[in-house]
Amino acid sequence: MASFLFLPLLFSFLPFTSPIPSIGITYSSTVSPPPPPLPAKVSSLISALKITSVRLPDPVPSLIKAFAPTNTSLFLSISNSHLPALASNGSVALSWLRRHVLPFYPRSKISLISVGNTVLDSTTIQDFSPFLLPATRNLHHALQDLGINKIQISATFSFFSTITTAFPPSSAVFQQPAGDLIIKPLLQFLEQTNSSFLINIYPYNLFRLNSEIPIGFALFQDNPFNFRDDPVTGIRYFNLFAMMADAMLTAMAAMGYQNIPVVVAETGWPSGGSQAEEVEANGVYAEMYLKGLVRHLKSGAATPLKKDGVAEVYVYELMDHIGGDNERGRKWGILTENMTMKYNVEFSSGAKNSGICLVAIWFTNLLLITSMNLILGFTGIQG
Repeated sequence: MASFLFLPLLFSFLPFTSPIPSIGITYSSTVSPPPPPLPAKVSSLISALKITSVRLPDPVPSLIKAFAPTNTSLFLSISNSHLPALASNGSVALSWLRRHVLPFYPRSKISLISVGNTVLDSTTIQDFSPFLLPATRNLHHALQDLGINKIQISATFSFFSTITTAFPPSSAVFQQPAGDLIIKPLLQFLEQTNSSFLINIYPYNLFRLNSEIPIGFALFQDNPFNFRDDPVTGIRYFNLFAMMADAMLTAMAAMGYQNIPVVVAETGWPSGGSQAEEVEANGVYAEMYLKGLVRHLKSGAATPLKKDGVAEVYVYELMDHIGGDNERGRKWGILTENMTMKYNVEFSSGAKNSGICLVAIWFTNLLLITSMNLILGFTGIQG
């Protein structure tokens, strides 16, 4: 009987962890260094890096086709300038799908399409937000008309133009009036269609805006004072990424949509800045951030508030380049312009089976302890 007393204790420590978020990369083909690399070279390179998910902000058909022989999941984006036409006419949505999806799917494993990118940002020249919801619905209906039901349709938002505050996360809500006019009906659409909410999370930008944030907290460093406690929930945060992610989850829950998966469409740390005072934009910090991010995600604890709150994370970006309003001249790539690797970071999710390995170890220990108890039990009877 004594040996069985160990069973509840051992099973209470078995590490049945939540699913580990997949880690992908963004590749911007139209802003690559001239001339851009051939699509086949890009797909081969990404496969060699063991990256299984790619976000294409400018999905050139030849590039989509190049991923057909691979097992890479594709996340396509439609530029904001296309939204008015997509919103006004369903046939435009069909035409876009016939050019970017139908010739390649399902050989090219397209899993997600974002209608627009950060349409709420105040820096945009034109306000595309009124076209977001009708464009999203038209694209979804067009996919259904084509008999395609496994591609998610969503829209991407920026943390800074969407959420009121990052700390404490428990106080975060969506900014108004966009929260009620745009985000809430979109969340309803995402719930109905089993799709994900897409958000860009840049701890680098928040760190630059708030001088009270320690650099180690932004870079996932395990220092004694690198934590922040939420005074309402009591949750302790050890990095800025998790705190920002939980602020997003809190805002979604406040609207009643806490069960919608979240995909971080962009995150990263620049190795070079566009301004002389951006001293934190350097290769050492960029590598620290990427290694910390990967380690954090592979631990299975994407956010303290909700272990499975983040489904996917896409690092921005594959290659350095000059230009782009979003980048403001910074160097975000994990590769240089000539496709040389800048950092020693393992992006593959090979750690996904670590929980299974730990379970096997626990069962082995269980058998050993049980055997020892039996031996000791018989020894005691004989004595």
